[in-house]
Amino acid sequence: MQKLTIWTNVAYPTEAMERLRAGIGQHALIFATQREQTVLAKSGKDENLPLADVVLGQPDVSQLMESQKIQWVQLPSAGYTAYDRNDLRRSFRSRGVLMSNSSSVYAEPCAQHLLAQMLGQARRMFDAATSQLTNHQWPYRAIREKSVLLNGQNVLLLGFGAIGRRVVELLKPFEVNIIALRRTPTGNEGVVCRPISELHQHLPWADHVANILPLSDETTKIIGAAELAKMKSSAIFYNIGRGQTVDQDALLSALRGGQIAAASLDVTDPEPLPPEHPLWTTPNCVITPHTAGGHSTEFIRVVAHFVNNLRRFEKGEALADQII
Repeated sequence: MQKLTIWTNVAYPTEAMERLRAGIGQHALIFATQREQTVLAKSGKDENLPLADVVLGQPDVSQLMESQKIQWVQLPSAGYTAYDRNDLRRSFRSRGVLMSNSSSVYAEPCAQHLLAQMLGQARRMFDAATSQLTNHQWPYRAIREKSVLLNGQNVLLLGFGAIGRRVVELLKPFEVNIIALRRTPTGNEGVVCRPISELHQHLPWADHVANILPLSDETTKIIGAAELAKMKSSAIFYNIGRGQTVDQDALLSALRGGQIAAASLDVTDPEPLPPEHPLWTTPNCVITPHTAGGHSTEFIRVVAHFVNNLRRFEKGEALADQII
């Protein structure tokens, strides 16, 4: 295998960087002139990128298409909205350039986060936390009477990729009923899976609506007033996908008007959510700061995923989480 030059714009912590240097072996590692503390940050045009054969990071899209040297781009994130472009796909396919993301790194933490949100809502954890942090009352009867079991409830998954598959596995012991919606069902999902075009048909059925959709022209504000109106008044909405897939004004209205019971949001529009935004003070809305994919070994697992794919790339094998 030829010696490759690998570019990254991520400032990995010490242990992850040591594993990255050990894992690339004979290959050279170069850095963007400005390195980022998060895998989500996108780089502007960088003078070192044209030197690279392989990218581990989030480079400027236009510069990426101009480069004649790059052979493979490994995105250290699960999301790839900025790179989900027909012109980029055409450019890469015409030159045989590969692109992969890190969906398998983030499937587990995102799925566990969603399960935690669902259990927290079902067992009224957020009500108890509110009492602890504010009035120090003992709402024994109210919380017990409102607490529910997940067993037998209906869960509608919007999106069915790596995260959705893991969610289904984690929910299995709770004996819930699941329908997943995706752009093009394959028939081998292992659960009932229908096209996303049937969204309105399935919303009235669901006790839990979990949005895991990526952002695209088709999914922008896919959840709005009309969709929220289709949901049960007892239903709970979850979003660990992208904030722009939801009409937040419509969601706020639905929550305050009792049109739906509650929402748990890990993503918002914009991010960070401004301190004065009314969602912060909506009692039946729980917000986490885009942390669903976060975990203490995140950078180490991103590096391990890249090194595994590097071995595949060296052998000419198919990449894990390959998207182009």
